Amino acid sequence: MKFVKMQGCGNDYIYVNGAEEKVADKAELARRLSDRHFGIGGDGVIFINPSEQADFEMEMYNADGSRSEMCGNGIRCVAKYVYDYGLTDKNPVRIESGGSVKTLELHLKDGKVDTVTVDMGEPILEAEKIPVDATQFADGGEGILNRRIRMEIGGEPAEAAVTCVSMGNPHAVIYVDDVDGLDLEKIGPVHEHHPAFPKAVNTEFIRVLDRTQQQMRVWERGTGETLACGTGACASVVASILNGKTDREVTVHLPGGDLQIEWRESDGHVYMTGPARIVFEGTV
Repeated sequence: MKFVKMQGCGNDYIYVNGAEEKVADKAELARRLSDRHFGIGGDGVIFINPSEQADFEMEMYNADGSRSEMCGNGIRCVAKYVYDYGLTDKNPVRIESGGSVKTLELHLKDGKVDTVTVDMGEPILEAEKIPVDATQFADGGEGILNRRIRMEIGGEPAEAAVTCVSMGNPHAVIYVDDVDGLDLEKIGPVHEHHPAFPKAVNTEFIRVLDRTQQQMRVWERGTGETLACGTGACASVVASILNGKTDREVTVHLPGGDLQIEWRESDGHVYMTGPARIVFEGTV
């Protein structure tokens, strides 16, 4: 099977042309190939398939074999793949993922895709649609802004304030003073599988630097800590705007690089701009 390893801000996936390669058990393949010691190594596997409602479909599997509805960094790399490998000459290109169609504007350099702007659509802020079980919050309030959850971390009681947003997949945004010092291997799984989140959750830990910049680390459901998360960056900016912490255009600094996020007032859509890179090609 032919594959291409690609990354967007260090969020790396193994990309497969689903129109040419037929795989019986995609979840098992994703688990095997994503292993960084015994496989190719990556945050998951993405199949690029034909689509009836868009130009292409992105079918995404996390490193543990679970399905994911959307990946902001991953979909930028899909756009680069289909353009650079001559599957399309369209710009913008429309890509379906998890039943939703995104429009991607390609920014070229020397005839190849360098960066991509993705129209991520409107954020989902209704608890039942994220989904969030609001009865599990500890504060007895309403809505999804700055709600408190209780948990145990390392046998000790803990509490956190979360703002919940869906960008096609569920996110919980938490504000902290020290992003770098967090032990995400310890606290990430506790948040991911908290009973407030019936489909598990991606958790963003944010330090706001000023009105136009914030630092972020992320624990992604089904994968663990990654160097970047595009949908998470979008969710974190939406949360920061709703909480009055930033302006509507924000640079999000991630371990793997920077993403430019804008939540436009004109149409209510969130726009993400970031790089897409080919790491290497191969066969397995």
